[in-house]
Amino acid sequence: MSRLLCRQRVREVLLGAALLCATLALLLYPSDAIQAAKDGLLLCYNVIIPSLFPFFVLSSLVVELGLAGYLGRLLEVPEGALGLRQSDALFQHVKRLPLLIHRLRAEGKLDAPISAVGASVKPRWVEGSYMPCFLAGVNAAAAFALGKGIPLIHTSHQQGHIAAALFATGERELFEQENLVFHVSGGTTDLLLCQGAERITPLGTSQDLYAGQAVDRLGVKLGYPFPAGVYVSEQAAQCTEKVHPKVSVKGVNCSLSGLENQYTKLLAEGKDPAYVCKYCLICVAETLTRMARAALENHPGLPVVFAGGVMSSDLIRTYVSARVPGARFVPGKFASDNAIGVSILAAREQGAWQTTSM
Repeated sequence: MSRLLCRQRVREVLLGAALLCATLALLLYPSDAIQAAKDGLLLCYNVIIPSLFPFFVLSSLVVELGLAGYLGRLLEVPEGALGLRQSDALFQHVKRLPLLIHRLRAEGKLDAPISAVGASVKPRWVEGSYMPCFLAGVNAAAAFALGKGIPLIHTSHQQGHIAAALFATGERELFEQENLVFHVSGGTTDLLLCQGAERITPLGTSQDLYAGQAVDRLGVKLGYPFPAGVYVSEQAAQCTEKVHPKVSVKGVNCSLSGLENQYTKLLAEGKDPAYVCKYCLICVAETLTRMARAALENHPGLPVVFAGGVMSSDLIRTYVSARVPGARFVPGKFASDNAIGVSILAAREQGAWQTTSM
């Protein structure tokens, strides 16, 4: 709490200094300031308003006609595709975010007092971590925060997943101590040493294919839409046979490219899809189990928290929980929706964190 108060004081001092400098600049260079204001108004009148006006009209019509509910899904992936190109993802975000904001307003969810906005600005806080589609969310959040006159808190996508999982355990102390955290999704299979959700040290990862990629590729092979994790889980639940997958784990690192080869071979041999789906998920579960045990040898007694969309699988949760001491799995909405975690981190930054699980 003292650290948050210190940060708030620093922000207030910096803000005061910036306002003082701006006031002095206006007094010292009034003609330049007036000209800059005129240029800004002309830019808004000639470019910004004409560009955005059609979207405002369309968004209002969609909301008034009750069509917003049919457009709730942010991204649409073509049938048979394994995701979207970044340019397509960015375009879909830009096109649909205004509709979703109008929907929130129509439902009255923007009427409540809002003290800050949180936004994930990149996948992870590591060098080279960048995806263009994050720009759409950041720009929408920045515009909303400026319009409301409230702070914008930057986080990473990975931090959001970690914070959501820690929060959902109902154990507040996990935010103030070291934990082992798995972030397992379509873009990561990372084993992390975390101090809360703020300080993150990578320990291990997949050397090639990520767990979510392996699951989605199998689902698309079977004709399911992307992302396919829920369909693979449903199929796997129908299999009563025991499976004994081959895994490749060295210490806290793993390789999952062999899994794709294995289930492709099983399908070619005519194995039942339910068996193949169970084989895939148990392979992921056994891989995580071995990585967790290796990490606990160097960090004995630490809680092991599992976050990310793949961790919403009941089969993986049951398998790993029986084999890893201190394993914490959380309800699916907390495992897969990093926006919950981003909002928690923004609330913590403002000293308004809710401490009980939703």
